[in-house]
Amino acid sequence: MSNMDTKYLFKRYNTWWVKLAVPKALRDQLGYDLRVSLKTHDLRTAQDLRWEVVDQLRNKIEKAKGQEQEEDLKIIPTVEAYVPPTDTSNPQYYHKVVDCQHACPAHTPVPEYIRQISQGNYNDAYMLNWESNVFPGILGRTCDRPCEPACRRTRTHEKAVAICRLKRVTYDYKDDISNLIPKVDASNGKKIALIGGGPASLTVARDLAMMGYECTLFERDGKAGGLMRTNIPSFRLPVEVLDEEVDLVLNLGIKTVFNSEITSMTKLLEEDFDAIFVGTGAPKGRDIRIEGREEADSNIHIGIDWLTSIAFEHIKSVGKKVIVLGGGNTAMDCCRTSLRLGAEEVKVTVRSPFDQMKASEWEIEDAMGEGIPIYDNHVPKRFLVKDNKLVGMEFEKVEAVFDENGKRSLVPTGEDPVIFECDDVLVAIGQDNAFEWIERDCGIEFGEWDMPIVDRVTFQSTNPKVFFGGDAAWGPENIIWAAAHGHQAAISIDKFCNNEDLYERPEPKTTLVSQKMGVHEWSYDNDVSQAKRFLVPHADQKHSLKDLKMEVELGFDERMALEEAQRCLNCDIQTVFSEDLCIECDACVDICPTDCINFIANDSEENLRNNLRIPAVNINQEILVSKELEQTSRVMVKDEDVCLHCGLCAERCPTGAWDMQNFLYQEAKVYS
Repeated sequence: MSNMDTKYLFKRYNTWWVKLAVPKALRDQLGYDLRVSLKTHDLRTAQDLRWEVVDQLRNKIEKAKGQEQEEDLKIIPTVEAYVPPTDTSNPQYYHKVVDCQHACPAHTPVPEYIRQISQGNYNDAYMLNWESNVFPGILGRTCDRPCEPACRRTRTHEKAVAICRLKRVTYDYKDDISNLIPKVDASNGKKIALIGGGPASLTVARDLAMMGYECTLFERDGKAGGLMRTNIPSFRLPVEVLDEEVDLVLNLGIKTVFNSEITSMTKLLEEDFDAIFVGTGAPKGRDIRIEGREEADSNIHIGIDWLTSIAFEHIKSVGKKVIVLGGGNTAMDCCRTSLRLGAEEVKVTVRSPFDQMKASEWEIEDAMGEGIPIYDNHVPKRFLVKDNKLVGMEFEKVEAVFDENGKRSLVPTGEDPVIFECDDVLVAIGQDNAFEWIERDCGIEFGEWDMPIVDRVTFQSTNPKVFFGGDAAWGPENIIWAAAHGHQAAISIDKFCNNEDLYERPEPKTTLVSQKMGVHEWSYDNDVSQAKRFLVPHADQKHSLKDLKMEVELGFDERMALEEAQRCLNCDIQTVFSEDLCIECDACVDICPTDCINFIANDSEENLRNNLRIPAVNINQEILVSKELEQTSRVMVKDEDVCLHCGLCAERCPTGAWDMQNFLYQEAKVYS
């Protein structure tokens, strides 16, 4: 068995899962595929465990087939006898093939900016990011990286391209880009209020300012940035990086009202604003109510509030022994900050199993790399108080038990309670929104969890004048999601102010250009490096653990950036097939390194996928199907999921039926 054998397997949050495609006739009932976590990080273990799970899932599918027939014998599922030719004119087809860009909420053109890096064009690379995600330097240090699990490189090597850290490179090595910032249109007379100075509001402000809108940003703190400023420690995000990218937006003519907290939506609605955007984040940290909480109050701190106090230098020390409750990114920031404030012993406790922690894999690695232990399956039971002073915490050991539907329960193991000594406890178990300032009679309806009802397409509330985005819309997410929300909200606000249909969304900009320079030459470098992912250098812990403001990650130098950029597979360079030029010589089939090209008789999609040389099991990625070929009436079928865009098919083809064409997808913005 090959070490890289991942049939039926995929990785999510560093944990291996089994995935089995569902027949088309049963997708309404079961979904496109069935997924089960194997609860292991180890590939060999996953390889051994998968077959039993695959059999279980197959039995589930067979049972569903039987139930469907029993429930209504008159209903016969219709299965198309053939797959129609793929409509590649639909911009979403090739977009979905560029997995990294498609996975990015802001749809940043990842391969394009990586190629610019490889050519030393850092300014151009930065501006490609700035157009899409607004905060390249910030996100290059803090993004949750949804692009990297999607990276096609993981299908050939264990590690994805370091997309996020290459984004940082565009910031670190750019020159003065002031002349590249687009000019703001003349005022159109429309006024927009933006509540909260975080990434969502800043994105809306950036986009609308370009169109001549007069934007006023209200922020309760003395500077803009929101939770980027107050909750991300300086050793991860230097203040100077934050200030520079925030100022790039504010300098577009945004009016700012700092140290001003909006306390009444009704009063704001009465002011002379044409629309209001709410981007207040999720500023309320969850507390824990267990025995001893009130007695130990002075030494128990809500994580996000504690980090805010440190950011504004209201807190400069912590106890010698610290316990952090929670397994998210805020918990990781709390425990690492504690070390830098002088804590000698820091522990993180998590209710869930280790592999189900919500923190990003790299955040966990950084914390553990600084010597911080993480105790999973520990449920807090009580705070221990002696002489009115916190002295420790008691925990109950549990184990995760899953029912047949995959629902998790934490069941006590029966072991003796675990007691940890501590001087301070930091509670980082989640964040909630705080909308006490929005009166319930101002036209904004609230639903589950006391959250405003917001349209997921338009970002409009039930009061048509008020829009929400970022964490304020549907709960805590990452900065990149806030930027994506901001773009879409800005489009909606512009349409609202011009009495246009908010559901008529603008199309993205796309181009598809041949990269051919000669018979076997391309204008892009398809000689992809076989090197493993390069590790980002870190500052010496002797110094970094003593300095709250010393940036831990040093970033790539130019040589490392170039070599890491060479790992990119150029997934936006599409393999475009022309049926009328094909002579069916099968040369492309012979040379394809992943056996993704097939010439076979057309059939239903289910049969077509299963009849390929290597079955196309990933239902979430489409297959490219040609028109019927003239000589044999076969069709060409390519599994986009495993194609490496290497260009060998185009180089080998004697007639030019295959061509490598650069597909550039730019998400629509209000000013584009």
